[in-house]
Amino acid sequence: MSNTIRVGFVGWRGMVGSVLLDRMTAENGFDGYEPLFFTTSQVGQRGPYLSGINVPPLKDAFNIDELKELDIIVSCQGGDYTNEVHPKLRAAGFKGFWIDAASALRMNDSCIIMLDPVNREIIDNGIKNGVRDFAGGNCTVSLMLMAFAGLFKHGLVEWISSMTYQAASGAGARNMIELAVQMAHLTNVTAKMRTNPAGVNALDVDKAMTAELQGTTIPRMNFGVPLAASLIPWIDSAVENGQTREEWKGTVEANKILNTKKNIPIDGICVRIGAMRSHSQALTIKMTKDAPLDEINDMIASAHEWIKIIPNDKESTINGLTPAAVSGTLTIPVGRIRKMNIGPEYLTAFTVGDQLLWGAAEPIRRMLKIALEHVS
Repeated sequence: MSNTIRVGFVGWRGMVGSVLLDRMTAENGFDGYEPLFFTTSQVGQRGPYLSGINVPPLKDAFNIDELKELDIIVSCQGGDYTNEVHPKLRAAGFKGFWIDAASALRMNDSCIIMLDPVNREIIDNGIKNGVRDFAGGNCTVSLMLMAFAGLFKHGLVEWISSMTYQAASGAGARNMIELAVQMAHLTNVTAKMRTNPAGVNALDVDKAMTAELQGTTIPRMNFGVPLAASLIPWIDSAVENGQTREEWKGTVEANKILNTKKNIPIDGICVRIGAMRSHSQALTIKMTKDAPLDEINDMIASAHEWIKIIPNDKESTINGLTPAAVSGTLTIPVGRIRKMNIGPEYLTAFTVGDQLLWGAAEPIRRMLKIALEHVS
């Protein structure tokens, strides 16, 4: 029998899976083991092209007998797949690592929400204690913890109110396309006006745009309402106390990722905006004590190598603290850092990050690398 480590990938064609494959290709992430690719609908067809690697035809993602022979499974297929396959696989004797982008396993006691470098020690201790299920966290929660890991590490956070501004890509590929179509639709509405701009005033443009946004012709099959030239202050389903599920995740997932001894309240309102990629967050942080602003900046900046402090001035902020500036990069900029007028122990800040990278694909890639070190 071969001693080669075998890693199975499921859901690699989707948004997160595609970004994951790009990152792994860039980091030589397919070296040192045999990658096998599974599908829920195209068994036997050709797998992805990987330079220098002979990838066999796609295998059946529902074949428990074949899956249980793997050492590691990486799933970006979604929660329905996890809920169907994971329990059957464990019942069949699968002892390997299950690394998942979906939320299905996140809150299970047997699962660790992975966010290396924020909780690498927790990951390592979990593996030593036999944990083999790992799930990626909510994208905004992960980005918040990446941005303010230094403050959490130094015990400076009493509570956080996080107001998020989340890009269309967080809702999926169809929603991204719909946003683009909505933009084109609104552009077409004002096309005639643009041929004679001198003869059009701002009120004419406003009336035309508003009529379309409030009318019935703008595409809205996925979002339900227009997102282009607007926003949607509701993400996911309702839960108790008037929260949405997206907002509920703030406290429960952040505290599980950090394995806090005392629960740190984190709450706010999650808003969908017309950015295509990368989520932003405005935070009010109640600190456990008053601390000098220069020390706070040092704590934030020294947490890990991907943090970038943006000076609190106009030019730096508008050029470095936007979705357009960070999309496609691993940089986590943090800016607008200042003490609030309501008291010296209150801090406000703004951060933005690519949710398809640190909010999804990158923690999976790093967890796979860790798991490979522990496969005997």
